[in-house]
Amino acid sequence: MSLLNGVGHLDAKIAPGAGVADETDLATREAEYEKFVWDNLRRNYLGNYLHGMLGMTGFRLVNTPTFLPAYLHMISGSNTIVGLGLALQQVGGVISPIFGASQIEHRTKVMPAAMWMGGLARTAVAGIAISGWLLKGNALVGSILGFMLMFGIFMGAQRVVFSLLMAKVIPISRRGRLQAWRNATGSLIAAALAYVAGRFLIGPNVFGNGYGTTFVLAVILTTLGLTALQLLLKEPEPPTTRKQSRFRDRLREFPRLITEDRAYAYFLVVQMLSSCGRIATPFYILYVGASMHMTGKLIGALSFAYIGADALSNLVWGYLGDKTGFRLVLLFSLMAWAASTLLLIEVHTTWAVFLAFFGLGAGQAGYMMSAQTMILEFGQRDDLPMRIAVSATAESITATLAPLIGGQVADLLGYNVVFGLSIGVLIAGLILLVVAVKEPRTARMAAI
Repeated sequence: MSLLNGVGHLDAKIAPGAGVADETDLATREAEYEKFVWDNLRRNYLGNYLHGMLGMTGFRLVNTPTFLPAYLHMISGSNTIVGLGLALQQVGGVISPIFGASQIEHRTKVMPAAMWMGGLARTAVAGIAISGWLLKGNALVGSILGFMLMFGIFMGAQRVVFSLLMAKVIPISRRGRLQAWRNATGSLIAAALAYVAGRFLIGPNVFGNGYGTTFVLAVILTTLGLTALQLLLKEPEPPTTRKQSRFRDRLREFPRLITEDRAYAYFLVVQMLSSCGRIATPFYILYVGASMHMTGKLIGALSFAYIGADALSNLVWGYLGDKTGFRLVLLFSLMAWAASTLLLIEVHTTWAVFLAFFGLGAGQAGYMMSAQTMILEFGQRDDLPMRIAVSATAESITATLAPLIGGQVADLLGYNVVFGLSIGVLIAGLILLVVAVKEPRTARMAAI
């Protein structure tokens, strides 16, 4: 059994368009490919670890539901603008994963594309930071919204590329612990930096724009991670690749990718329901601010709870996923996410809010790890880039609409209704996961 890409057997049949190979020759090339992976595992593991750790540190400062939503609300005064910002970030990731997959699925080496896409995502964060020093009023709001869209576009594309890179160089039996340690250490550093940023950068408004200074720090850290990956990673050439095809032709194949594996189809729906749960994400910190005096120290403390939970829980999620498969991780993480949202609504004391943010961080971290890892274990290897793209696009569509709707609902009906909707879709995803989605690793083993 191949350990690399979730393909449960060596198969002489090659994906459409890849040509025909002699069965013996294909088996030999598969064996050489797998040997290359194990021979270079140490340096590739280190490269992925450093890239993930530093990238997690930097991007957590941007993506945590505290700094950027609070910044947007401060300069606009509107919940709708906050929702629009997150929606634009997500809409950027709707088409870009498919485009990114179509650009790399026929390539034997994808690292050059990873550098371009990763570099442009970091440029967008730099644009958010610099706008705060150069612009004011509506121009500042418009600029940040534009850069959030750009950030989403290239984050969507790089998600496909970096997921494919991990699938190529990290065996399936090592992926959980790699993500556990890189996410845990990255999140611990990010948690400390979040507290420092809230108290010592945003509070005293360092350099005239504490938020901008925080985002510059994020750019520096994520760039160091990308550089480490470029220097360390040794990428193998896969035994088979797809023939390059037109973008619209690949779009027509989406129904086949979804329907040929019923478990994957249901998993895709679970992903979409779970991403709908993000309808409440940008409003967690605003909800707290409506009942407590909002200070840089409080933002830093809650960011510390959210990101610190990400760090600690990743160790549990990663090792549990390696041992049992990631379906169980997805189950527990959705439960934690829904329960923490309910706690935030029902109990309005400092300790409860801190615990709720801790639970939200742990639940969303488990969801991200399980969703990104389970997708690598469905179907055949040559379809992996486009399968990742299908999931990323479907998730981005619902993640785009959710905060946009959430902003309108928050303005019209209040935060409690938004949070209730979030809990409802998370419970729906949980039910579908239990009833219809089998653990792909177990199902594949049973089929051998």
